[in-house]
Order: sequence, then structure tokens, then C-alpha cells
Amino acid sequence: MFHPRVLDTRLLATAIAASLLLLSGCSSDESWTPPAAPTGMGHEETAPVANETFVPPYVVHGYSNQRGDARYATKETNAAARLGTGFLNIWAPLAASDGIVYVDAGVSADTHGSFPAVAKSAWSGVPGVAPDGSVLNQTVHNANIQYVINATAHRTSEQELAAYLDDRRKKGYSITDGLGPLTDAWRTAAEQTTTITGIAADATTKKYDDKGNDLGNESSATFGTAVTFAGTDYDGSTEPAKRYFKYARPWRWSSEVRVVPALEPAKSSTPATDGGFISGHTAEAFRDALMMAYMLPERYQELLTRASELGENRILAGMHSPLDVIGGRMHGQSVIAYTLYSQLKGSRFDTAADTTLPVTDKRHAAYEQAHTVLMAAVGTSNLAAFNTYAHSASLKTDRFADHDTNKANYLRRMTYGFSPIGDTTQPAVVPKGAEILLETRLPYLDDAQRRVVLKTTAFASGYPAMDDAEGWGRLNLFTAADGYGAFNGDVTVTMDASKGGFHAQDAWRNDISGAGLLTKQGTGTLTLSGNNTYTGGTALKAGTLKAASSTAFGKGDVHQSGGTLVVDSANGVNVGARYTQTGGELQLVIGKGSQGRLNASKEVTLGGALKVKFKEGYKPAVGDVLSIVSGTRVYGRFSTVTVEGYKADVSYGDNAVQLKIAP
Repeated sequence: MFHPRVLDTRLLATAIAASLLLLSGCSSDESWTPPAAPTGMGHEETAPVANETFVPPYVVHGYSNQRGDARYATKETNAAARLGTGFLNIWAPLAASDGIVYVDAGVSADTHGSFPAVAKSAWSGVPGVAPDGSVLNQTVHNANIQYVINATAHRTSEQELAAYLDDRRKKGYSITDGLGPLTDAWRTAAEQTTTITGIAADATTKKYDDKGNDLGNESSATFGTAVTFAGTDYDGSTEPAKRYFKYARPWRWSSEVRVVPALEPAKSSTPATDGGFISGHTAEAFRDALMMAYMLPERYQELLTRASELGENRILAGMHSPLDVIGGRMHGQSVIAYTLYSQLKGSRFDTAADTTLPVTDKRHAAYEQAHTVLMAAVGTSNLAAFNTYAHSASLKTDRFADHDTNKANYLRRMTYGFSPIGDTTQPAVVPKGAEILLETRLPYLDDAQRRVVLKTTAFASGYPAMDDAEGWGRLNLFTAADGYGAFNGDVTVTMDASKGGFHAQDAWRNDISGAGLLTKQGTGTLTLSGNNTYTGGTALKAGTLKAASSTAFGKGDVHQSGGTLVVDSANGVNVGARYTQTGGELQLVIGKGSQGRLNASKEVTLGGALKVKFKEGYKPAVGDVLSIVSGTRVYGRFSTVTVEGYKADVSYGDNAVQLKIAP
């Protein structure tokens, strides 16, 4: 059996030589001085909120999501109506006699102080039957309804069943599908039940409602805090928005829309109070998913994908259009940010009492209870093992097991194939408080950094209904969970492994661009696996920085003064400029081809430790010569060299370092 071996006498000579080289330059060029660490842009990026004077933040004014109250009857005064104002480029709701659109479909509001009374709208609720609103963008509207016609005409029997279940079943039960290997543990701990397990035999003759308990038993002594937290959303109704926009459901727009037959009894017979924009089921799905994701960030992206799937099932059911579903996503995100932000503040405004009321902050207690109970249920003793277990199932039992498939589906459902109708170059604005939605998923970043993550991963501007002034429509939470999308300023990441979870180990999978510098500090491990093009350089000072793609470190210098830099990419790592090691350990995981090699496009300066491992299944033979580090010129020497399981000799050439397997 082979054992790790430190090269004894050879290493002593190497260490002495390296020390001399660091003091006086390389043996081949005594004028050489190790390059200094890259300086990047010299500043961090920020993500300021929109001017609060003109754009009232949802997290502050979410309480105004009301109907039947004259104070909150217009888009200027109602947060949910204001959220959907991008839809007003496509559809003009029926206005009152004074020309103002109110939250008035089927509801009136008495005078309140200086706010005049609001009469019930005369909206017929039936497209083309006066009084009605007006289509402003016929192309987008037609595409919106045609999408539903096509989807319902070609849905499979499996999609029909899924659409039925997500319509009739309580949303919390549906969303727990997104927990994958943790689903059974949650449902058992939460005592979660449903009575909807298939299409009811009598579904064609009556409305069939779930008699289950949604997310579970809130009175559970061991799991009640988690269940209650998961179901918390302050002022979360979508009815005020529906009654403001007054946009019909797709099956009222076209008889070609095929509603799932078993859902025919669920169709409302009162069109004037049954608007389609925005989708309530979708909004509730995102509310439940985000609260569960806050507690169980190990399944953050999978839960979001499940919520987006439920939204798409509303289209497949024939009950909602893509624009309805897009609005539901926006609404669900903003409501949960408002809910979590209120708990953070410890208070919220209560419209019934007309006063600010205290709020109990259950965020941390719910997170701890969810982990304590579920970790015990699945037999894991630490957060790392729990995270591994949470992703241990295959696609056979966890349809959300593939990250790339989830991402593709989520991004597709962000826009449903609509083309932009506005300027696509507008900079992203991040809503006030939205950073709290990433608090447990990226816990090692501060609030300002999480805001920048949201900014650099936001969707482009110009898409139908998504350009609200605050920025909720363009938030791309799935991609944000994979870290920064760009370094448009310098980024310093400090991870504390002692805290466990994502503090100890995380991966950024996005393709990172920009001119900023990445500095890694702390004891945790950060893995980069995107096709990165950032140019500001990479500085490793402490902890572990792992390259899982050949372009992990972008196009700038890599400077290592401490910590462990791991190269574990199938195609090696191509450093875009210079690689400089003045301390720490370079760890190469060598395999076939270029696996685990480090190749710099400019000079390489060595001065710290080297550790070589071999990929499982790869066994070099005695006498093999492996080129492990290369550059236009190699200066210095490793201070120590460790080769796991083998004896080896290291040779330093002008532009490459080689490892020869010794007997």
C-alpha cells in the first residue's frame, strides 16, 4: 500500500534553494522579483435602492396590499398594484368615471380621511363585452393567450395529472416535493397530509378541495415552529392585484384553451371578480418555497424550481397565462421579502388596527428546528453530511436532482419565450430588503454583497411585465444562489468553516465577468466552476479556493500568499496571466490528459508548498514524467513537495515543472 510521502533530502535542498531564490531572484534571472498581488479596481460595487421618495419599497409598504380600503385603492397607494405596473404596457384595466384605475372589481371602499370612496367597478369580466379594459400591445397579448392554447392542446396525461394536483392540492404539500430526499422526513416531522392523491372520480361533477393541512401541523411540539414559519406571509393575498388589473383568464379569452376536464367545476361563474393577472397559485407557491428555502437552503434552487413548475402547471391547466404566472412569481418574492424584513425589524403596520404591531422574529429558531429535527431524521450529524444527503438521490426518485436541468427550466419560465418590448440595456435595480432572500443561502456574504449578487445576476430589462420600478421582476433568485454573475468591483469573501454549512463550503457556478478582483480569506472552502472571464485577478490569502473548471480564475493574475489552492478540473486550469505563490499550498489533483495541471499564460513564481494527489482510478507508472505546472517562464522552487502514495522527483525547467514517478 502506498502512503503519503514527503521528499526528505531532496526537499531540504529545495527549501534552501527556494529561500535563496525568494531573497535574490531566480537562478536563471537574479533580477526577478515575485509580482505583487493584483489590485483590481480598488473599490467594491454597490447596489443602491431606487429613490424611495418616488418608489416606495415593498418591504416597507407591503401592508398596503389590501382591497376594500380607500387608502390603498390605486397603484400609487397599493404595493401589489404598483408591483405589476409593467403589465400596464400591455393591458389597460377599466378605469372609473374619473379616469383612475382602482382596486374595485367586486369591492367598494368607504371614504377614509382625505381618500374618497371607491365604487365597485362595472367591469364585465368577459373579454370584448363592455365595459372592459383595452389591449395596448396586441402582439404580446396574442402571444400570451396563444401560448396557453398550444400548451393545453399538447399536454400529456402526466402533465394533466400534475396540473390537476397543483390546482386542487394545498400548495405547501406540492412544494415539499422540491425537498427531494428530505421530503419524507419533512412530511413525517410536520405530520403533513393531503387528501388529493389523484384525479377524483367525481371531479367532473363537483369542486374537489384538499382537506389536508398544507405545510403540516403548526401545533407540533417538535416541529411546529418550522411549520408555522413556512406558512407565514404577511398581507400575501393576490386579490387586490387581480381586482386592480381586471384581466380575464385565458379560457375566457379563447375557447381554444382546453381546461383540464376535471377542473371544469372549479371555474368561477363570476367573471367580474375572477381576474387572471396575477396568478394566486403561483404567488403562493413562491411564498411557500422561499420560506422553506430560508430554513433549508441546501435545497434552495430545487424549491424555487418546484415553485416555477407549479406556475407552469397553472398554464397547462388552462387556468392562467404566462404573464399571470410571471406576475405571481414577482408577487411571491416581494411578499416574502416583506415578511422576513418585518421579522428582522421586529414590527409591521397593521391596517386593521391602524398601528404598528410587534412581530416575533422566528427566522433563526425555525432554521435551527428544521435542521435539528431533519438531520436526526435522516441520520446526519453535521451540516456537510446533511447537505450531501439532501442531494443524494438520482433522477429516478428526485426529479430536481439535476442542477443544469433545473436552471434551464427556471430561466425558461422567467420569460416564457417572450421577446423584449423595451430597452434591454437598463441597469438592474435591487429592491430594498431583497437581499434577505439570500440570507441563509449565502450567509458568509454581508447584506451589501448579497445585494450585488442580486444585481449581477438580474435578468435583462425590457421583458413584458417584468420592468417594475423596484426591480422585483428582474430578480433571478436561482442564478443568484450560484454566487456573483460579475465582479464589477472588488469582492472579498471571508468564510468561517467553524460555523459549518455554507460558511464552511460553497460553490459558485456562474460564469463570472467584470474587471474586479476576487480575494479569498477565512477558513472555509470556495469552489469556482464557471466559464469565468473576470480580469481583476484572484488573491488567495487563507482557506481553500478550488478550481473546478479550466477558466475558474478568469483572465487575470492569480496570487497565493496563504491557504490552499486546489486544481481539480478535468481540463486543468488556465491562469489568464501570472501565477505567483509566496506561501500556502498548491494542491494538484492529477488525472489523465490535462486533469489537475496548472498552466499560466505568463510567468510562474513558486515559493510555497506543493501537494500532488491522483484522481481516483488514475495510477501513474514508475518512470512516468508528468508536466504539472507551466508558464512562459518558471521562477523559484516549491518549499516542500508531497506526493500522495508515491515517491517522485521534481524537476524545474525554464517554462515547466515536471514530476517523475520514482521506484
